[in-house]
Amino acid sequence: MKENNLVQDKSYRFAIKIINLYKTIVETKKEYVLSKQVLRSGTSIGANIEEGIGGQSERDFFAKLNIAYKEARETKYWLRLLRDTGYLTQDEAITYLSDCEELLRIIGSIINTMKIKLNIKPPISNS
Repeated sequence: MKENNLVQDKSYRFAIKIINLYKTIVETKKEYVLSKQVLRSGTSIGANIEEGIGGQSERDFFAKLNIAYKEARETKYWLRLLRDTGYLTQDEAITYLSDCEELLRIIGSIINTMKIKLNIKPPISNS
């Protein structure tokens, strides 16, 4: 495994922040449903990246990165929902959403590079 893997490191640190957010929301706001959703999707990003890194092929890596990207999108949704329902302040949400957006950009960039490397063509549009 390559040392200093940016997406691996950032997704792991993000998962730690999400776990701490979950604990805080449960302890202080007694909110259990939305917080569990953000916990699951937010920690799944890094787990899928880890699986991809340990994958058997480049296509396996590509597939896991796509799942990580979808999990990051879902996490962004739950964070926005927590913000807009008052469980997170605007300032708290900005920090988490910014980290999530950064992961989306990094993962998206890796996916685009892998599409070229694996010669994967974009789907045909019906428009």
